[in-house]
Amino acid sequence: TMISSVILTKNEEENIEECIKSLNWCDEVIVIDNYSEDKTREVAKKLGTKVFRHHLNNDFAQQRNFGLGKAKGEWVLFLDADERVSLALAKEIRQEVKRDKHYAFIFKRKDFFLEKPLRFGETAKVKLLRMAKKDGQWVRPVHEVWQNKWRTKTLKNPIFHYSHPSISQILSQINFHSTLHAKALKQEGVKFSLFRLIFNPLGKFFQNYFYRLGLLDGTPGLIMALMMSFHSFLARAKLYQLK
Repeated sequence: TMISSVILTKNEEENIEECIKSLNWCDEVIVIDNYSEDKTREVAKKLGTKVFRHHLNNDFAQQRNFGLGKAKGEWVLFLDADERVSLALAKEIRQEVKRDKHYAFIFKRKDFFLEKPLRFGETAKVKLLRMAKKDGQWVRPVHEVWQNKWRTKTLKNPIFHYSHPSISQILSQINFHSTLHAKALKQEGVKFSLFRLIFNPLGKFFQNYFYRLGLLDGTPGLIMALMMSFHSFLARAKLYQLK
């Protein structure tokens, strides 16, 4: 059974080597690069991966669909450049692929922020469908979803996610993603609401910091909860701007 992995990149020379090395158990590793201006492509090629340049065009779904089309494996795993597959997860994936060919696999994710693991809050609840037999397509430009015909199964071992090494980087990413999210909301016919502009961010903060116990993650937990609320606020504010 051939397993392909697909990684989306843009200026990821600091992350890409560790990401690719965590996939050395795959039969094929493919990098879809959004015209990086650093050494992402050179590092990836040196490690024996197939590299394709393709414009993101503010649409993560079409970028993932391009990668899906390039994959030759019966199974396809999608990973971001700041994510890693542990040895335990790699072993679990191989066992599951041998055991049952009728599932799409959902992964839990363990986040590390400001060099500390986040055990609570929104990020601790993240579950992502990232692996299945080659089928279907990704939809939605941001917060994209893989639509396919397979039943889902959640694996025990998480993907490790080393996101946002600095505050400035998380702000930059929030600014970019909130713009795409606002445009997607408009395309989906969502109307601007002053109530949601005020109370969505407040509700999100209360949920992440208190209800989901983000406060137990200390200062990184507080910063992450505030950043997630800021993302919610920016998306609704930009929806107003688009109106």
